[in-house]
Amino acid sequence: MTPSPGSPPRLPREAVSLVKYLASRGALSAPVAVSSREVGKSVGLSQQGAARQLLLLERDGFLRRSLGARLPRLELTEKTRGALALEVQELTRLLQRPQPVTLEGTVASGLGEGGYYLSLPGYRRQFEERLGYTPFPGTLNLRLTSRELAQVDALRSLPGIPIDGFSDQGRSFGGARCHPASLRGRRAHVILPDRSHYRDVLEIMAPVNLRKALHLKDGERLAVKVLSP
Repeated sequence: MTPSPGSPPRLPREAVSLVKYLASRGALSAPVAVSSREVGKSVGLSQQGAARQLLLLERDGFLRRSLGARLPRLELTEKTRGALALEVQELTRLLQRPQPVTLEGTVASGLGEGGYYLSLPGYRRQFEERLGYTPFPGTLNLRLTSRELAQVDALRSLPGIPIDGFSDQGRSFGGARCHPASLRGRRAHVILPDRSHYRDVLEIMAPVNLRKALHLKDGERLAVKVLSP
């Protein structure tokens, strides 16, 4: 694919290891004397394969070549520096992206409060707008162990999808954070209220009655995968 005008330079995938090797030799700041045989041996290519990659890099402006006393002198260009910076940015973004978390708990009955809160218009409108569906008026509750609770605490540090608190008829209702989730192939969201009576219970909501749809009973073990929003 040809980059669009003005787009950041991108190194060919097959040349990244070769460029990293040359950079480790100091070729980003000064020409280095190195043979195609040495380059190929260092990155797992034949001499011919390394020579071909070097020619392509030179053709595309990533490499400058000059004659040395015994060996060619190779120098990486500013274009290569920009391409490597882009690689670093993309890798950093991938490493900082929250990874899916699998939580396992025991299905438990609640007090029915979830259905009441999910049915309130102040919440329901936000669920429809921000989650893309109207949740079934009731949550599936999973009772967690102390190990899973530590992971839930980590989830609370992530932004998630905010649900704002509001006031209605003189009563205030707190906010919450929602995290996309999947359990047995069903789309769902874990909801973490800012204020909750239960610390060891994870509440899960979905467009359907999860307990009935998945034929769940109290005491059954169930795993839920919490995804990045």
